[in-house]
Amino acid sequence: MPLNMPNTVHDADVYILTFKGNNELQASETSLGALALKLLVLIDGKLNVAGIRARAKFAEGDEQFLIAMNELVRDGYADLATNQLTLSPDFIEFFSESPKKLSESALTQAESEAASGVSTLQRHGYYVRIAMKAAAQIESSGGESVLIVEDDEALAKFLRKYLELEGFSATIAGNRNEIVAGLRRQPPPDLVLLDVVLPDADGFNILMKMREHPTLKTVPVMMLTAKATREAVLKGLAGGANGYITKPFQPDALIAAVKTVLGISKNPFDRQSRIE
Repeated sequence: MPLNMPNTVHDADVYILTFKGNNELQASETSLGALALKLLVLIDGKLNVAGIRARAKFAEGDEQFLIAMNELVRDGYADLATNQLTLSPDFIEFFSESPKKLSESALTQAESEAASGVSTLQRHGYYVRIAMKAAAQIESSGGESVLIVEDDEALAKFLRKYLELEGFSATIAGNRNEIVAGLRRQPPPDLVLLDVVLPDADGFNILMKMREHPTLKTVPVMMLTAKATREAVLKGLAGGANGYITKPFQPDALIAAVKTVLGISKNPFDRQSRIE
């Protein structure tokens, strides 16, 4: 094993393919070498590393095998099964180009909220659906996790900075692979801040697929939007969003919205979390 590559895989570890790994196997061409591709095919979420090595007919401690396995993990083709949720094969449909049609009942229910939602967004910079927040007020134990789905790197880092200053644990996902990895992690995030417009995905589609998933359906989702239009707010509320935050945002509005939707803040428009 080269000195500059630490060994991150161990015989008892069980790995599962990531979104990137599945895509690589389904692609008509591959950038992987023959050995890496052979091992990628053997990673199934059941065999441990020792089992994969035996199937690939390598001796214990074989340097070639360890280098290839470590590279697959390092480059994001595989991840520990214990880090991932058990998701259905259609998880990839989070990124379908064809938006799912909203039900008439969901649209009707959201109609009455849309006008007040837009008005509140314009006045305060955020809107939270109180009826959909955490079932009970909680005392923050600190470190609640937030997944920031935002392709603007500068804005994403700005969001993470203020969340971490307030005691939250925040991670950033700016593309399909990172979004899948963020949603697969175990345990799932306590809150998702979801950009409406993404370069290789549709925020509304991701929202609706989350609401259909048995594990992710209860995760609070706040949409990030640059335009507080009635149409956009209506679509998000009908799709199951817990609220909206406008871009650009004020730090105090961001923190108040996050705490409110998590059931930490008692008053949806208080300023106790103001960052100077």
